Amino acid sequence: MYGRMYNFKVANWGAILLFIGFNLLYFPQFIIGYQGMPRRYYDYLPQFQWGQIISTIGGFVLFTALIIMVTNLVRGAKKGELAPANPWKGSTLEWTIPSPPSLENFDTDPVVKANPYDYNS
Repeated sequence: MYGRMYNFKVANWGAILLFIGFNLLYFPQFIIGYQGMPRRYYDYLPQFQWGQIISTIGGFVLFTALIIMVTNLVRGAKKGELAPANPWKGSTLEWTIPSPPSLENFDTDPVVKANPYDYNS
């Protein structure tokens, strides 16, 4: 979108933390709901405290992951290395035209040389 690349290692760590945080936040809520915790109480019952603590930790992990991902995207948009014409090595037609594209995308009808899902070429 900005013509710059983001840090892939940081993005992968952010995605892993997002997955862990999401599951730590919502899975205990599912379990304690199944065990009978009533909804919309201002205070939870003591037997459900473990689930609330794990959910709170999951919320912090999820928030941290989102901050990491947004920071990585903003940093990549400002200071990332310039993106090449086809950074993902895509073989479909949209990666064969220059950026920005011309008015009609293709001056002549494109010739399809391979299956679009053939990732070996």
